[in-house]
Amino acid sequence: MSQQYYATAPASTSAKAQRSDWWRDAVIYQVYPRSFADSNGDGMGDLEGIRTRLPYLRDLGVDAVWLSPFYASPQADAGYDVADYRAVDPMFGNLLDADALIRDARGLGLRIIVDLVPNHSSDQHEWFKRAVAEGPGSPLRDRYHFRPGKGANGELPPNDWESIFGGPAWTRVADGEWYLHLFAPEQPDFNWDHPAVGDEFRSILRFWLDMGVDGFRIDVAHGLVKAEGLPDLGSHDQVKLLGNDVMPFFDQDGVHEIYRQWRLILDEYSGERIFVAEAWTPTIERTANYVRPDELHQAFNFQYLATAWDAEELREVIDRTLEAMRPVGAPATWVLSNHDVTRHATRFANPPGLGTQIRTAGDRELGLRRARAATLLMLALPGSAYIYQGEELGLPDVVDLADEVRQDPAYFRGAGQDGFRDGCRVPIPWTREGSSYGFGAGGSWLPQPSEWADLSVQAQTGDPDSTLELYRSALAVRRAQPDLGAGDAVEWLRAPEGVLAFRRGEFVCVANTGNEAVTTPAYGRLLLASGEVAEADGEAKVPADTTVWWTTA
Repeated sequence: MSQQYYATAPASTSAKAQRSDWWRDAVIYQVYPRSFADSNGDGMGDLEGIRTRLPYLRDLGVDAVWLSPFYASPQADAGYDVADYRAVDPMFGNLLDADALIRDARGLGLRIIVDLVPNHSSDQHEWFKRAVAEGPGSPLRDRYHFRPGKGANGELPPNDWESIFGGPAWTRVADGEWYLHLFAPEQPDFNWDHPAVGDEFRSILRFWLDMGVDGFRIDVAHGLVKAEGLPDLGSHDQVKLLGNDVMPFFDQDGVHEIYRQWRLILDEYSGERIFVAEAWTPTIERTANYVRPDELHQAFNFQYLATAWDAEELREVIDRTLEAMRPVGAPATWVLSNHDVTRHATRFANPPGLGTQIRTAGDRELGLRRARAATLLMLALPGSAYIYQGEELGLPDVVDLADEVRQDPAYFRGAGQDGFRDGCRVPIPWTREGSSYGFGAGGSWLPQPSEWADLSVQAQTGDPDSTLELYRSALAVRRAQPDLGAGDAVEWLRAPEGVLAFRRGEFVCVANTGNEAVTTPAYGRLLLASGEVAEADGEAKVPADTTVWWTTA
């Protein structure tokens, strides 16, 4: 596999990081702390490990780093069950480590965005422990959703809601009452109708803003407000409705008043701090409601993430996204992978859908070729892009993990999410050798395949055909080209079936999603391509599953 490009030295991130509206075209890199870098050899990534690898992220060319949760937690759901929002879990370090990480990032021209988990706490949160201990009638129970059950003796759940991880969304405590948890039983949902909950999270926001963070990614941003009376849904296949319909526990209009209050706090701080919403909604148009001028800044584009590698489908979701964001003045966002979905190097080997099984070396080659092409397409679109750690190495999902090493709670509950999120969370490789390929001195909390030695940062650095060098080149070109980055429109060009072609000023992108090579105009000076491109007599032969960038300047 070969790529063509004109070398462009990475520009300093500092100027862009300091300018106005940096977030409108930012490339934001997601770090999953337990799987990024381990500084003390205990097999678990930590904040100090991340801090030592910040120069790598600067040199990669990203603008900001989003950290998945590192708060004090029993780790029932990999830290998304928070026991103390103002403390660092000892497995990741302490507050001094967080402070050092934030300061070092700032010195390198990188911004830090931290995860915030406001829909639910851990069942080991002090509020919840006291609510259970004090029994029915405790004022603390009003900060969660405690209800008597149905049936002659209250033996049935209060309604028919199901957990995203499978099974009922209610668990009964010893005194007979039930509490709501849309995720694992260890993650009781807050009652956002109670003023103490809002007060607490406004305080948490200020705590981390005072620490110097540049923003927050809001977990389950669509889930805080539940429909009045907690009505039955009337369906027993609720997981399939997620993101496809308005539900009584998701995407309720009341969430927007919460975010208007939060925005007032954020705007008190200098430096253009931002909010990013994880908002699963039925349509892109409803997602746009979260990024109105007085609410949040960005929202993840899950419709784009779920789109197959198909020119017609991609063009439709790109157009709808840009049209939806334009009236609210928010940037579009584009994302291909994260810690909750199958990596796109695997997903695109098994269209359609989000399949996880790669059967042959040919499948792996196909998935990687499409992933590289999809990345160049994503980075050419107007707005902001998200990169999930390891995708710059072309990492696939690890699909053959043994049951005894898995930790995804959905895997053990069944009937909910597919339960295979561990496959995209395996620690990334840094070196060709070592017990964990440079992740740390003491192995890794999930086993890495032996073939990852050849996918390591060390193995790919300096290899012009590697996926890592493709990412480095793409981010450098993106930064250098004035027509890339922020914007709200593309000019579509005529193209063969299965091909996307668009212009943005003097920049042209062509993406061939088909199974055969196509001939297109050579639109100017070749900037970058995800595979071999032959040019002659003003034409270009673009192979299958290949994206090409040109400039007419």
